[in-house]
Amino acid sequence: MSVNLTERIPNDWKFLLADYLQDKAWFDLCEKFASEYALHQESIRPNIDHLFRALELCSVANTQVIILGQDPYHSPGLAQGLAFSIPKEIPVNSKTFPSSLRNIRKALCLEGFGLLPDGDLSHWAQQGVLLLNTALSVRLGQACSHTQLGWATLIQALIRQLSKSKPNLVWLLWGAHAQSNRQFIQNQALHCILEASHPSGLSVYKTQSPFLTPGDRGSCACFQKTNEWLEKHQKKPISWVF
Repeated sequence: MSVNLTERIPNDWKFLLADYLQDKAWFDLCEKFASEYALHQESIRPNIDHLFRALELCSVANTQVIILGQDPYHSPGLAQGLAFSIPKEIPVNSKTFPSSLRNIRKALCLEGFGLLPDGDLSHWAQQGVLLLNTALSVRLGQACSHTQLGWATLIQALIRQLSKSKPNLVWLLWGAHAQSNRQFIQNQALHCILEASHPSGLSVYKTQSPFLTPGDRGSCACFQKTNEWLEKHQKKPISWVF
């Protein structure tokens, strides 16, 4: 099966990325991904039809908030093309429910929004939350296995162009990896940039800006602050919990 990544990008994002999509970095990424897909098609996640799902569910015009993840879940049955999100069928009390999502649920509850009923965050995407991983694919059982394919060049170009073309966006940068991409945000004075430690079990309480305070007594208030910013700029707040 041949892979044409350009055809899979939604037209509005293709327009935003027009210059990058003519760049050598994009052609190199396409070539490397095609080679990887030819060799390991069955073990690449998410399914190729969901590779650009974050862009499909959240149009350029609708984007108000950007949450940067790292790479898709590499455990079976989890990756669905949206950073941090998993299929709603996975019970919240199961061992496969990721610690990052558990802590996101805790933060939302501490901030007064209530508990997410499941781990499917597609309703966030449909409201304008771009759930963007900095690598859009991974091999099953091999975390960060596709970070060297060149996805970073695509994401950096997207961050640059989106931040230049749209003011008053909220950028949620959780953990060192997400924060390393802050340098690509243009016109930073026009945006709201919120940083905290990563919500994973290994990092949630660390750094001077913890995602949750020790003992789960409080949170970074990222979700509250996001809605305050949106309302301040005459935008509809996000319904984090349905």
